[in-house]
Amino acid sequence: MTTPDERARQGKAARKRASRSSHGAWIPSADRADPVAVLERQGAGRVQELLPIRYSRMAASPFSFLRGAAAVMAGDLAVQWNTGLTVQLCGDAHLLNFGLYASPERALLFDLNDFDETCPGPFEWDVKRLAASIAVASRDNGHPERGGREACLAAVAAYRTSMRRLARLGELAVWYERTDAQALLPLIRSTRHRKRVASTLDRARRRTSLQALGKLTEEVEGAAGGRRIIHDPPLIQPAGPTELAAVRKIFGDYRSTLSEERRLLLDRYHFVDAARKVVGVGSVGTRCFIVLLAGRDADDPLFLQIKEAVRSVLEEHLPAGPYVHPGHRVVAGQRLLQAASDIFLGWMTGPQGRAFYWRQLRDMKGSADVEAMSAAELRSYAGLCGTALARAHARSGDRIAIAAYLGASDTFDRALADFALRYAAQNAQDHAALTDAIASGLVNAAGPDAAGGVRA
Repeated sequence: MTTPDERARQGKAARKRASRSSHGAWIPSADRADPVAVLERQGAGRVQELLPIRYSRMAASPFSFLRGAAAVMAGDLAVQWNTGLTVQLCGDAHLLNFGLYASPERALLFDLNDFDETCPGPFEWDVKRLAASIAVASRDNGHPERGGREACLAAVAAYRTSMRRLARLGELAVWYERTDAQALLPLIRSTRHRKRVASTLDRARRRTSLQALGKLTEEVEGAAGGRRIIHDPPLIQPAGPTELAAVRKIFGDYRSTLSEERRLLLDRYHFVDAARKVVGVGSVGTRCFIVLLAGRDADDPLFLQIKEAVRSVLEEHLPAGPYVHPGHRVVAGQRLLQAASDIFLGWMTGPQGRAFYWRQLRDMKGSADVEAMSAAELRSYAGLCGTALARAHARSGDRIAIAAYLGASDTFDRALADFALRYAAQNAQDHAALTDAIASGLVNAAGPDAAGGVRA
């Protein structure tokens, strides 16, 4: 067995492969792929009539573009030298892929909350994605460059110091590490910011299946009476008879991927209705359904989401991971990275061999309003995200080697801040390329929320 000292030496040796200061560089390669072409290629296997919604949402702002352009950034990261220090990557660790959710014990936690792109890879790819999103958000909010740099430094410093702290802990202590959302309030100095965070926590606690019942369903009279999901085409559309039959079938296959006690719990619910739903920004065009189940009675609902899982944008640039099935990859990655995961996570193969995964639609989930953040608030939030990312990486990677690579100085922090600001400028150019393509008619962005509203 490798000793902690040997693992630390391996981490320091990785500096020869990619020095800490080298991460500050960003020079687009001469053969860099056209970002719009990358997005169009990614959309080839998606529901074509939904792609205009995706493009309209991405065109709303540079930050919205970054959210949907994980494939573009993956290609950019792949041409840089990397440390070779592998973790289970989130794969899309931007600011809005952190948030609140309920643990099985009903504690409200703060953690990563999106795993569509999860894949094993060099730890710094996630840190760079996070830092770049901070720099882009800061620019979008009109903060001076200094504010963006300070927020990036806060995130990366929090990641580094958290990883160094976790490197000194035992295995179980690291595994049980979590961020209780309620514990965040005493850390916030500003009274105004503290009140805003408290309000976010309260809203998240109310975001349950019971709350969704009143918002997403209506009573229908007649032979097919009872609760039905409200239709809002093209964002929420009724599932046709063929789709309903398919959903019912894959529901049974999904059930088999749950543990025995969770299968027993699921069996106490019965199927009521299902509908197709458009979700997110980067995910628009992938097949997604929401399913309404009822338990003890009609006022005991459970909403589940079935989402198509496709190949991670990182897999084109990295060695093959351990999971052949994309849904299995997403579920396993989430269980590995999150401190506690949804009890209804599961995966299966659907019609035409498409991969899917299941999860709860609403389980006390909440996210930060990044667009409303001042420079100081963004800096505080960035630090929380850096801390959460370090905890996730420490579960799956060699935290001792990573901590030794990072070291006690701020060399890595400053390099990542430099990279983030440079990449934010690149992202602005890429966003402009998309808006130009839309304006010229090369890309169709006509949609019901062309102004960019993310009605997920």
